[in-house]
Amino acid sequence: MYSLFDQGTCDPCPASFNMTAYVLAQAGVYTDKEALLIVSKNGVETYTYQALERSVLGIATGFQSMGLRSGQRVLLRLGNTVDFPLAFLAALAVDLVPIPTSSLLTSIECDKIVAEIKPSIIIAADGIACPTDRAIPRIDVSALRAMRRNPVAKYVYGDPNRLGYIIYTSGTSGVPRAVCHAHRAIWARRMMWRGWYGLSSEDRLLHAGAFNWTYTLGTGLMDPWTVGATAIIPGLDHTPAELPQLMSDHKVSLFAAAPGVYRQILKHKNLQKVPTLRHGLSAGEKLPDRTRASWKETMGTEIYEAFGMSECSTFLSGSPDKKPPPGTSGFPQVGRRVAIVNSNGDPVPYDQTGILAISRADPGLMLGYYNAEKATEDKFVGEWFLTGDMASMDQNGAVQYKGRNDDMMNAGGFRVSPLEVEHAINAFPGIQESAAVEVEVKPDTTVIAAFFTSDTSISETSLHSFVIERLAGYKSPRMYKHVPELPKGANGKILRQKIRELYEASHGKT
Repeated sequence: MYSLFDQGTCDPCPASFNMTAYVLAQAGVYTDKEALLIVSKNGVETYTYQALERSVLGIATGFQSMGLRSGQRVLLRLGNTVDFPLAFLAALAVDLVPIPTSSLLTSIECDKIVAEIKPSIIIAADGIACPTDRAIPRIDVSALRAMRRNPVAKYVYGDPNRLGYIIYTSGTSGVPRAVCHAHRAIWARRMMWRGWYGLSSEDRLLHAGAFNWTYTLGTGLMDPWTVGATAIIPGLDHTPAELPQLMSDHKVSLFAAAPGVYRQILKHKNLQKVPTLRHGLSAGEKLPDRTRASWKETMGTEIYEAFGMSECSTFLSGSPDKKPPPGTSGFPQVGRRVAIVNSNGDPVPYDQTGILAISRADPGLMLGYYNAEKATEDKFVGEWFLTGDMASMDQNGAVQYKGRNDDMMNAGGFRVSPLEVEHAINAFPGIQESAAVEVEVKPDTTVIAAFFTSDTSISETSLHSFVIERLAGYKSPRMYKHVPELPKGANGKILRQKIRELYEASHGKT
């Protein structure tokens, strides 16, 4: 009767563990098999499993030769190149702590990270903003690549719960925080193999994201390598319209991308189906039902969506074995303990909206926020880590995502999910994207406003008439604003808080 999913725990992580050794264990089995293809219009750069491990451990030796020792931090300021995952895995191989960061950060933002994390070294690529502190030693890309030829290092094993790497939240609901993950975080991804991907060593998985995005790093690279599959990354010279042909040329069986990439592909006419493609994978933001249906009609395959966060690896998903009902984000993966709870941490009845929560015992859950014990404690109630996302669960375990708790809107005392409003708006012909936001129009008075982009002129009156037919009156926006674009974070998520701030600042409400 209550919204709680528990179908047993996953196998325990080995007591002596190294994340990189685990990811590259198949190098001893599939020595000469293709591990990575980087496909550009000028050709294909190929790494076998043997060459991949050789490069990683050569870089790891380079780190050690510089005097770096276990626990020291390595700030990655790298672009969309293979150097990013190689450096990340090399640091973990010898128990250093890599800090992957978005290449879009400014020097000012980097300075804040340096002040907080205090890295021992920075790996910096040309054209990527770096911290202004020149006292911190730096490795440029040419030196990093030369390290690949070093003798191979030995993996450093230890407690799977020790600090492995640090990533920063997107900051969509407040100040970005440094999230600390253990080496064991990679072990939790085993539950995705069946619960999301349907992944095996025979697969050829193409990810349309950049190397320096954690979605690509996990789904596009480390998970395929862990099982002995082949990872394929398109070069920057490929447009979305060219991806289906690239998939056909390289016999891709799984395709992973953010929802926006699927939308961009579907804009083009005369798309050809990919004979080898079993299905697509989507994460990063909510996948619109219309995009999913259009892809199925055009390309003939399903898209399976997944939900995760900076603080915890993906734990909700649809899969070939368990297709989710329309409008849901999927099911908790077998091995996870997930609930929809109230503010006291008590599971709510089925189909009732509450806070999406995951057990503090989950191996994919963060160790905590760096140097922020109180902020970490505030995320837990009893056994549950509170994600800050609103959701409901039906009696079969399917979870319907309702949006961030701090994105939820209030209309006359009723809580309204922005996703529900945006779903109605996005169905209007010509709408590209939309964001529903509660904004202050005068002191102590707020309304639901809709901000949208479109490739054609749209009458706001017509749009309102369309939406009011699909939503209860209290859910319908009171104003509609056409904008050139919607602000997004580095991971492609719409920043509703930023939209609110920009609107209220321009109307003298801040």
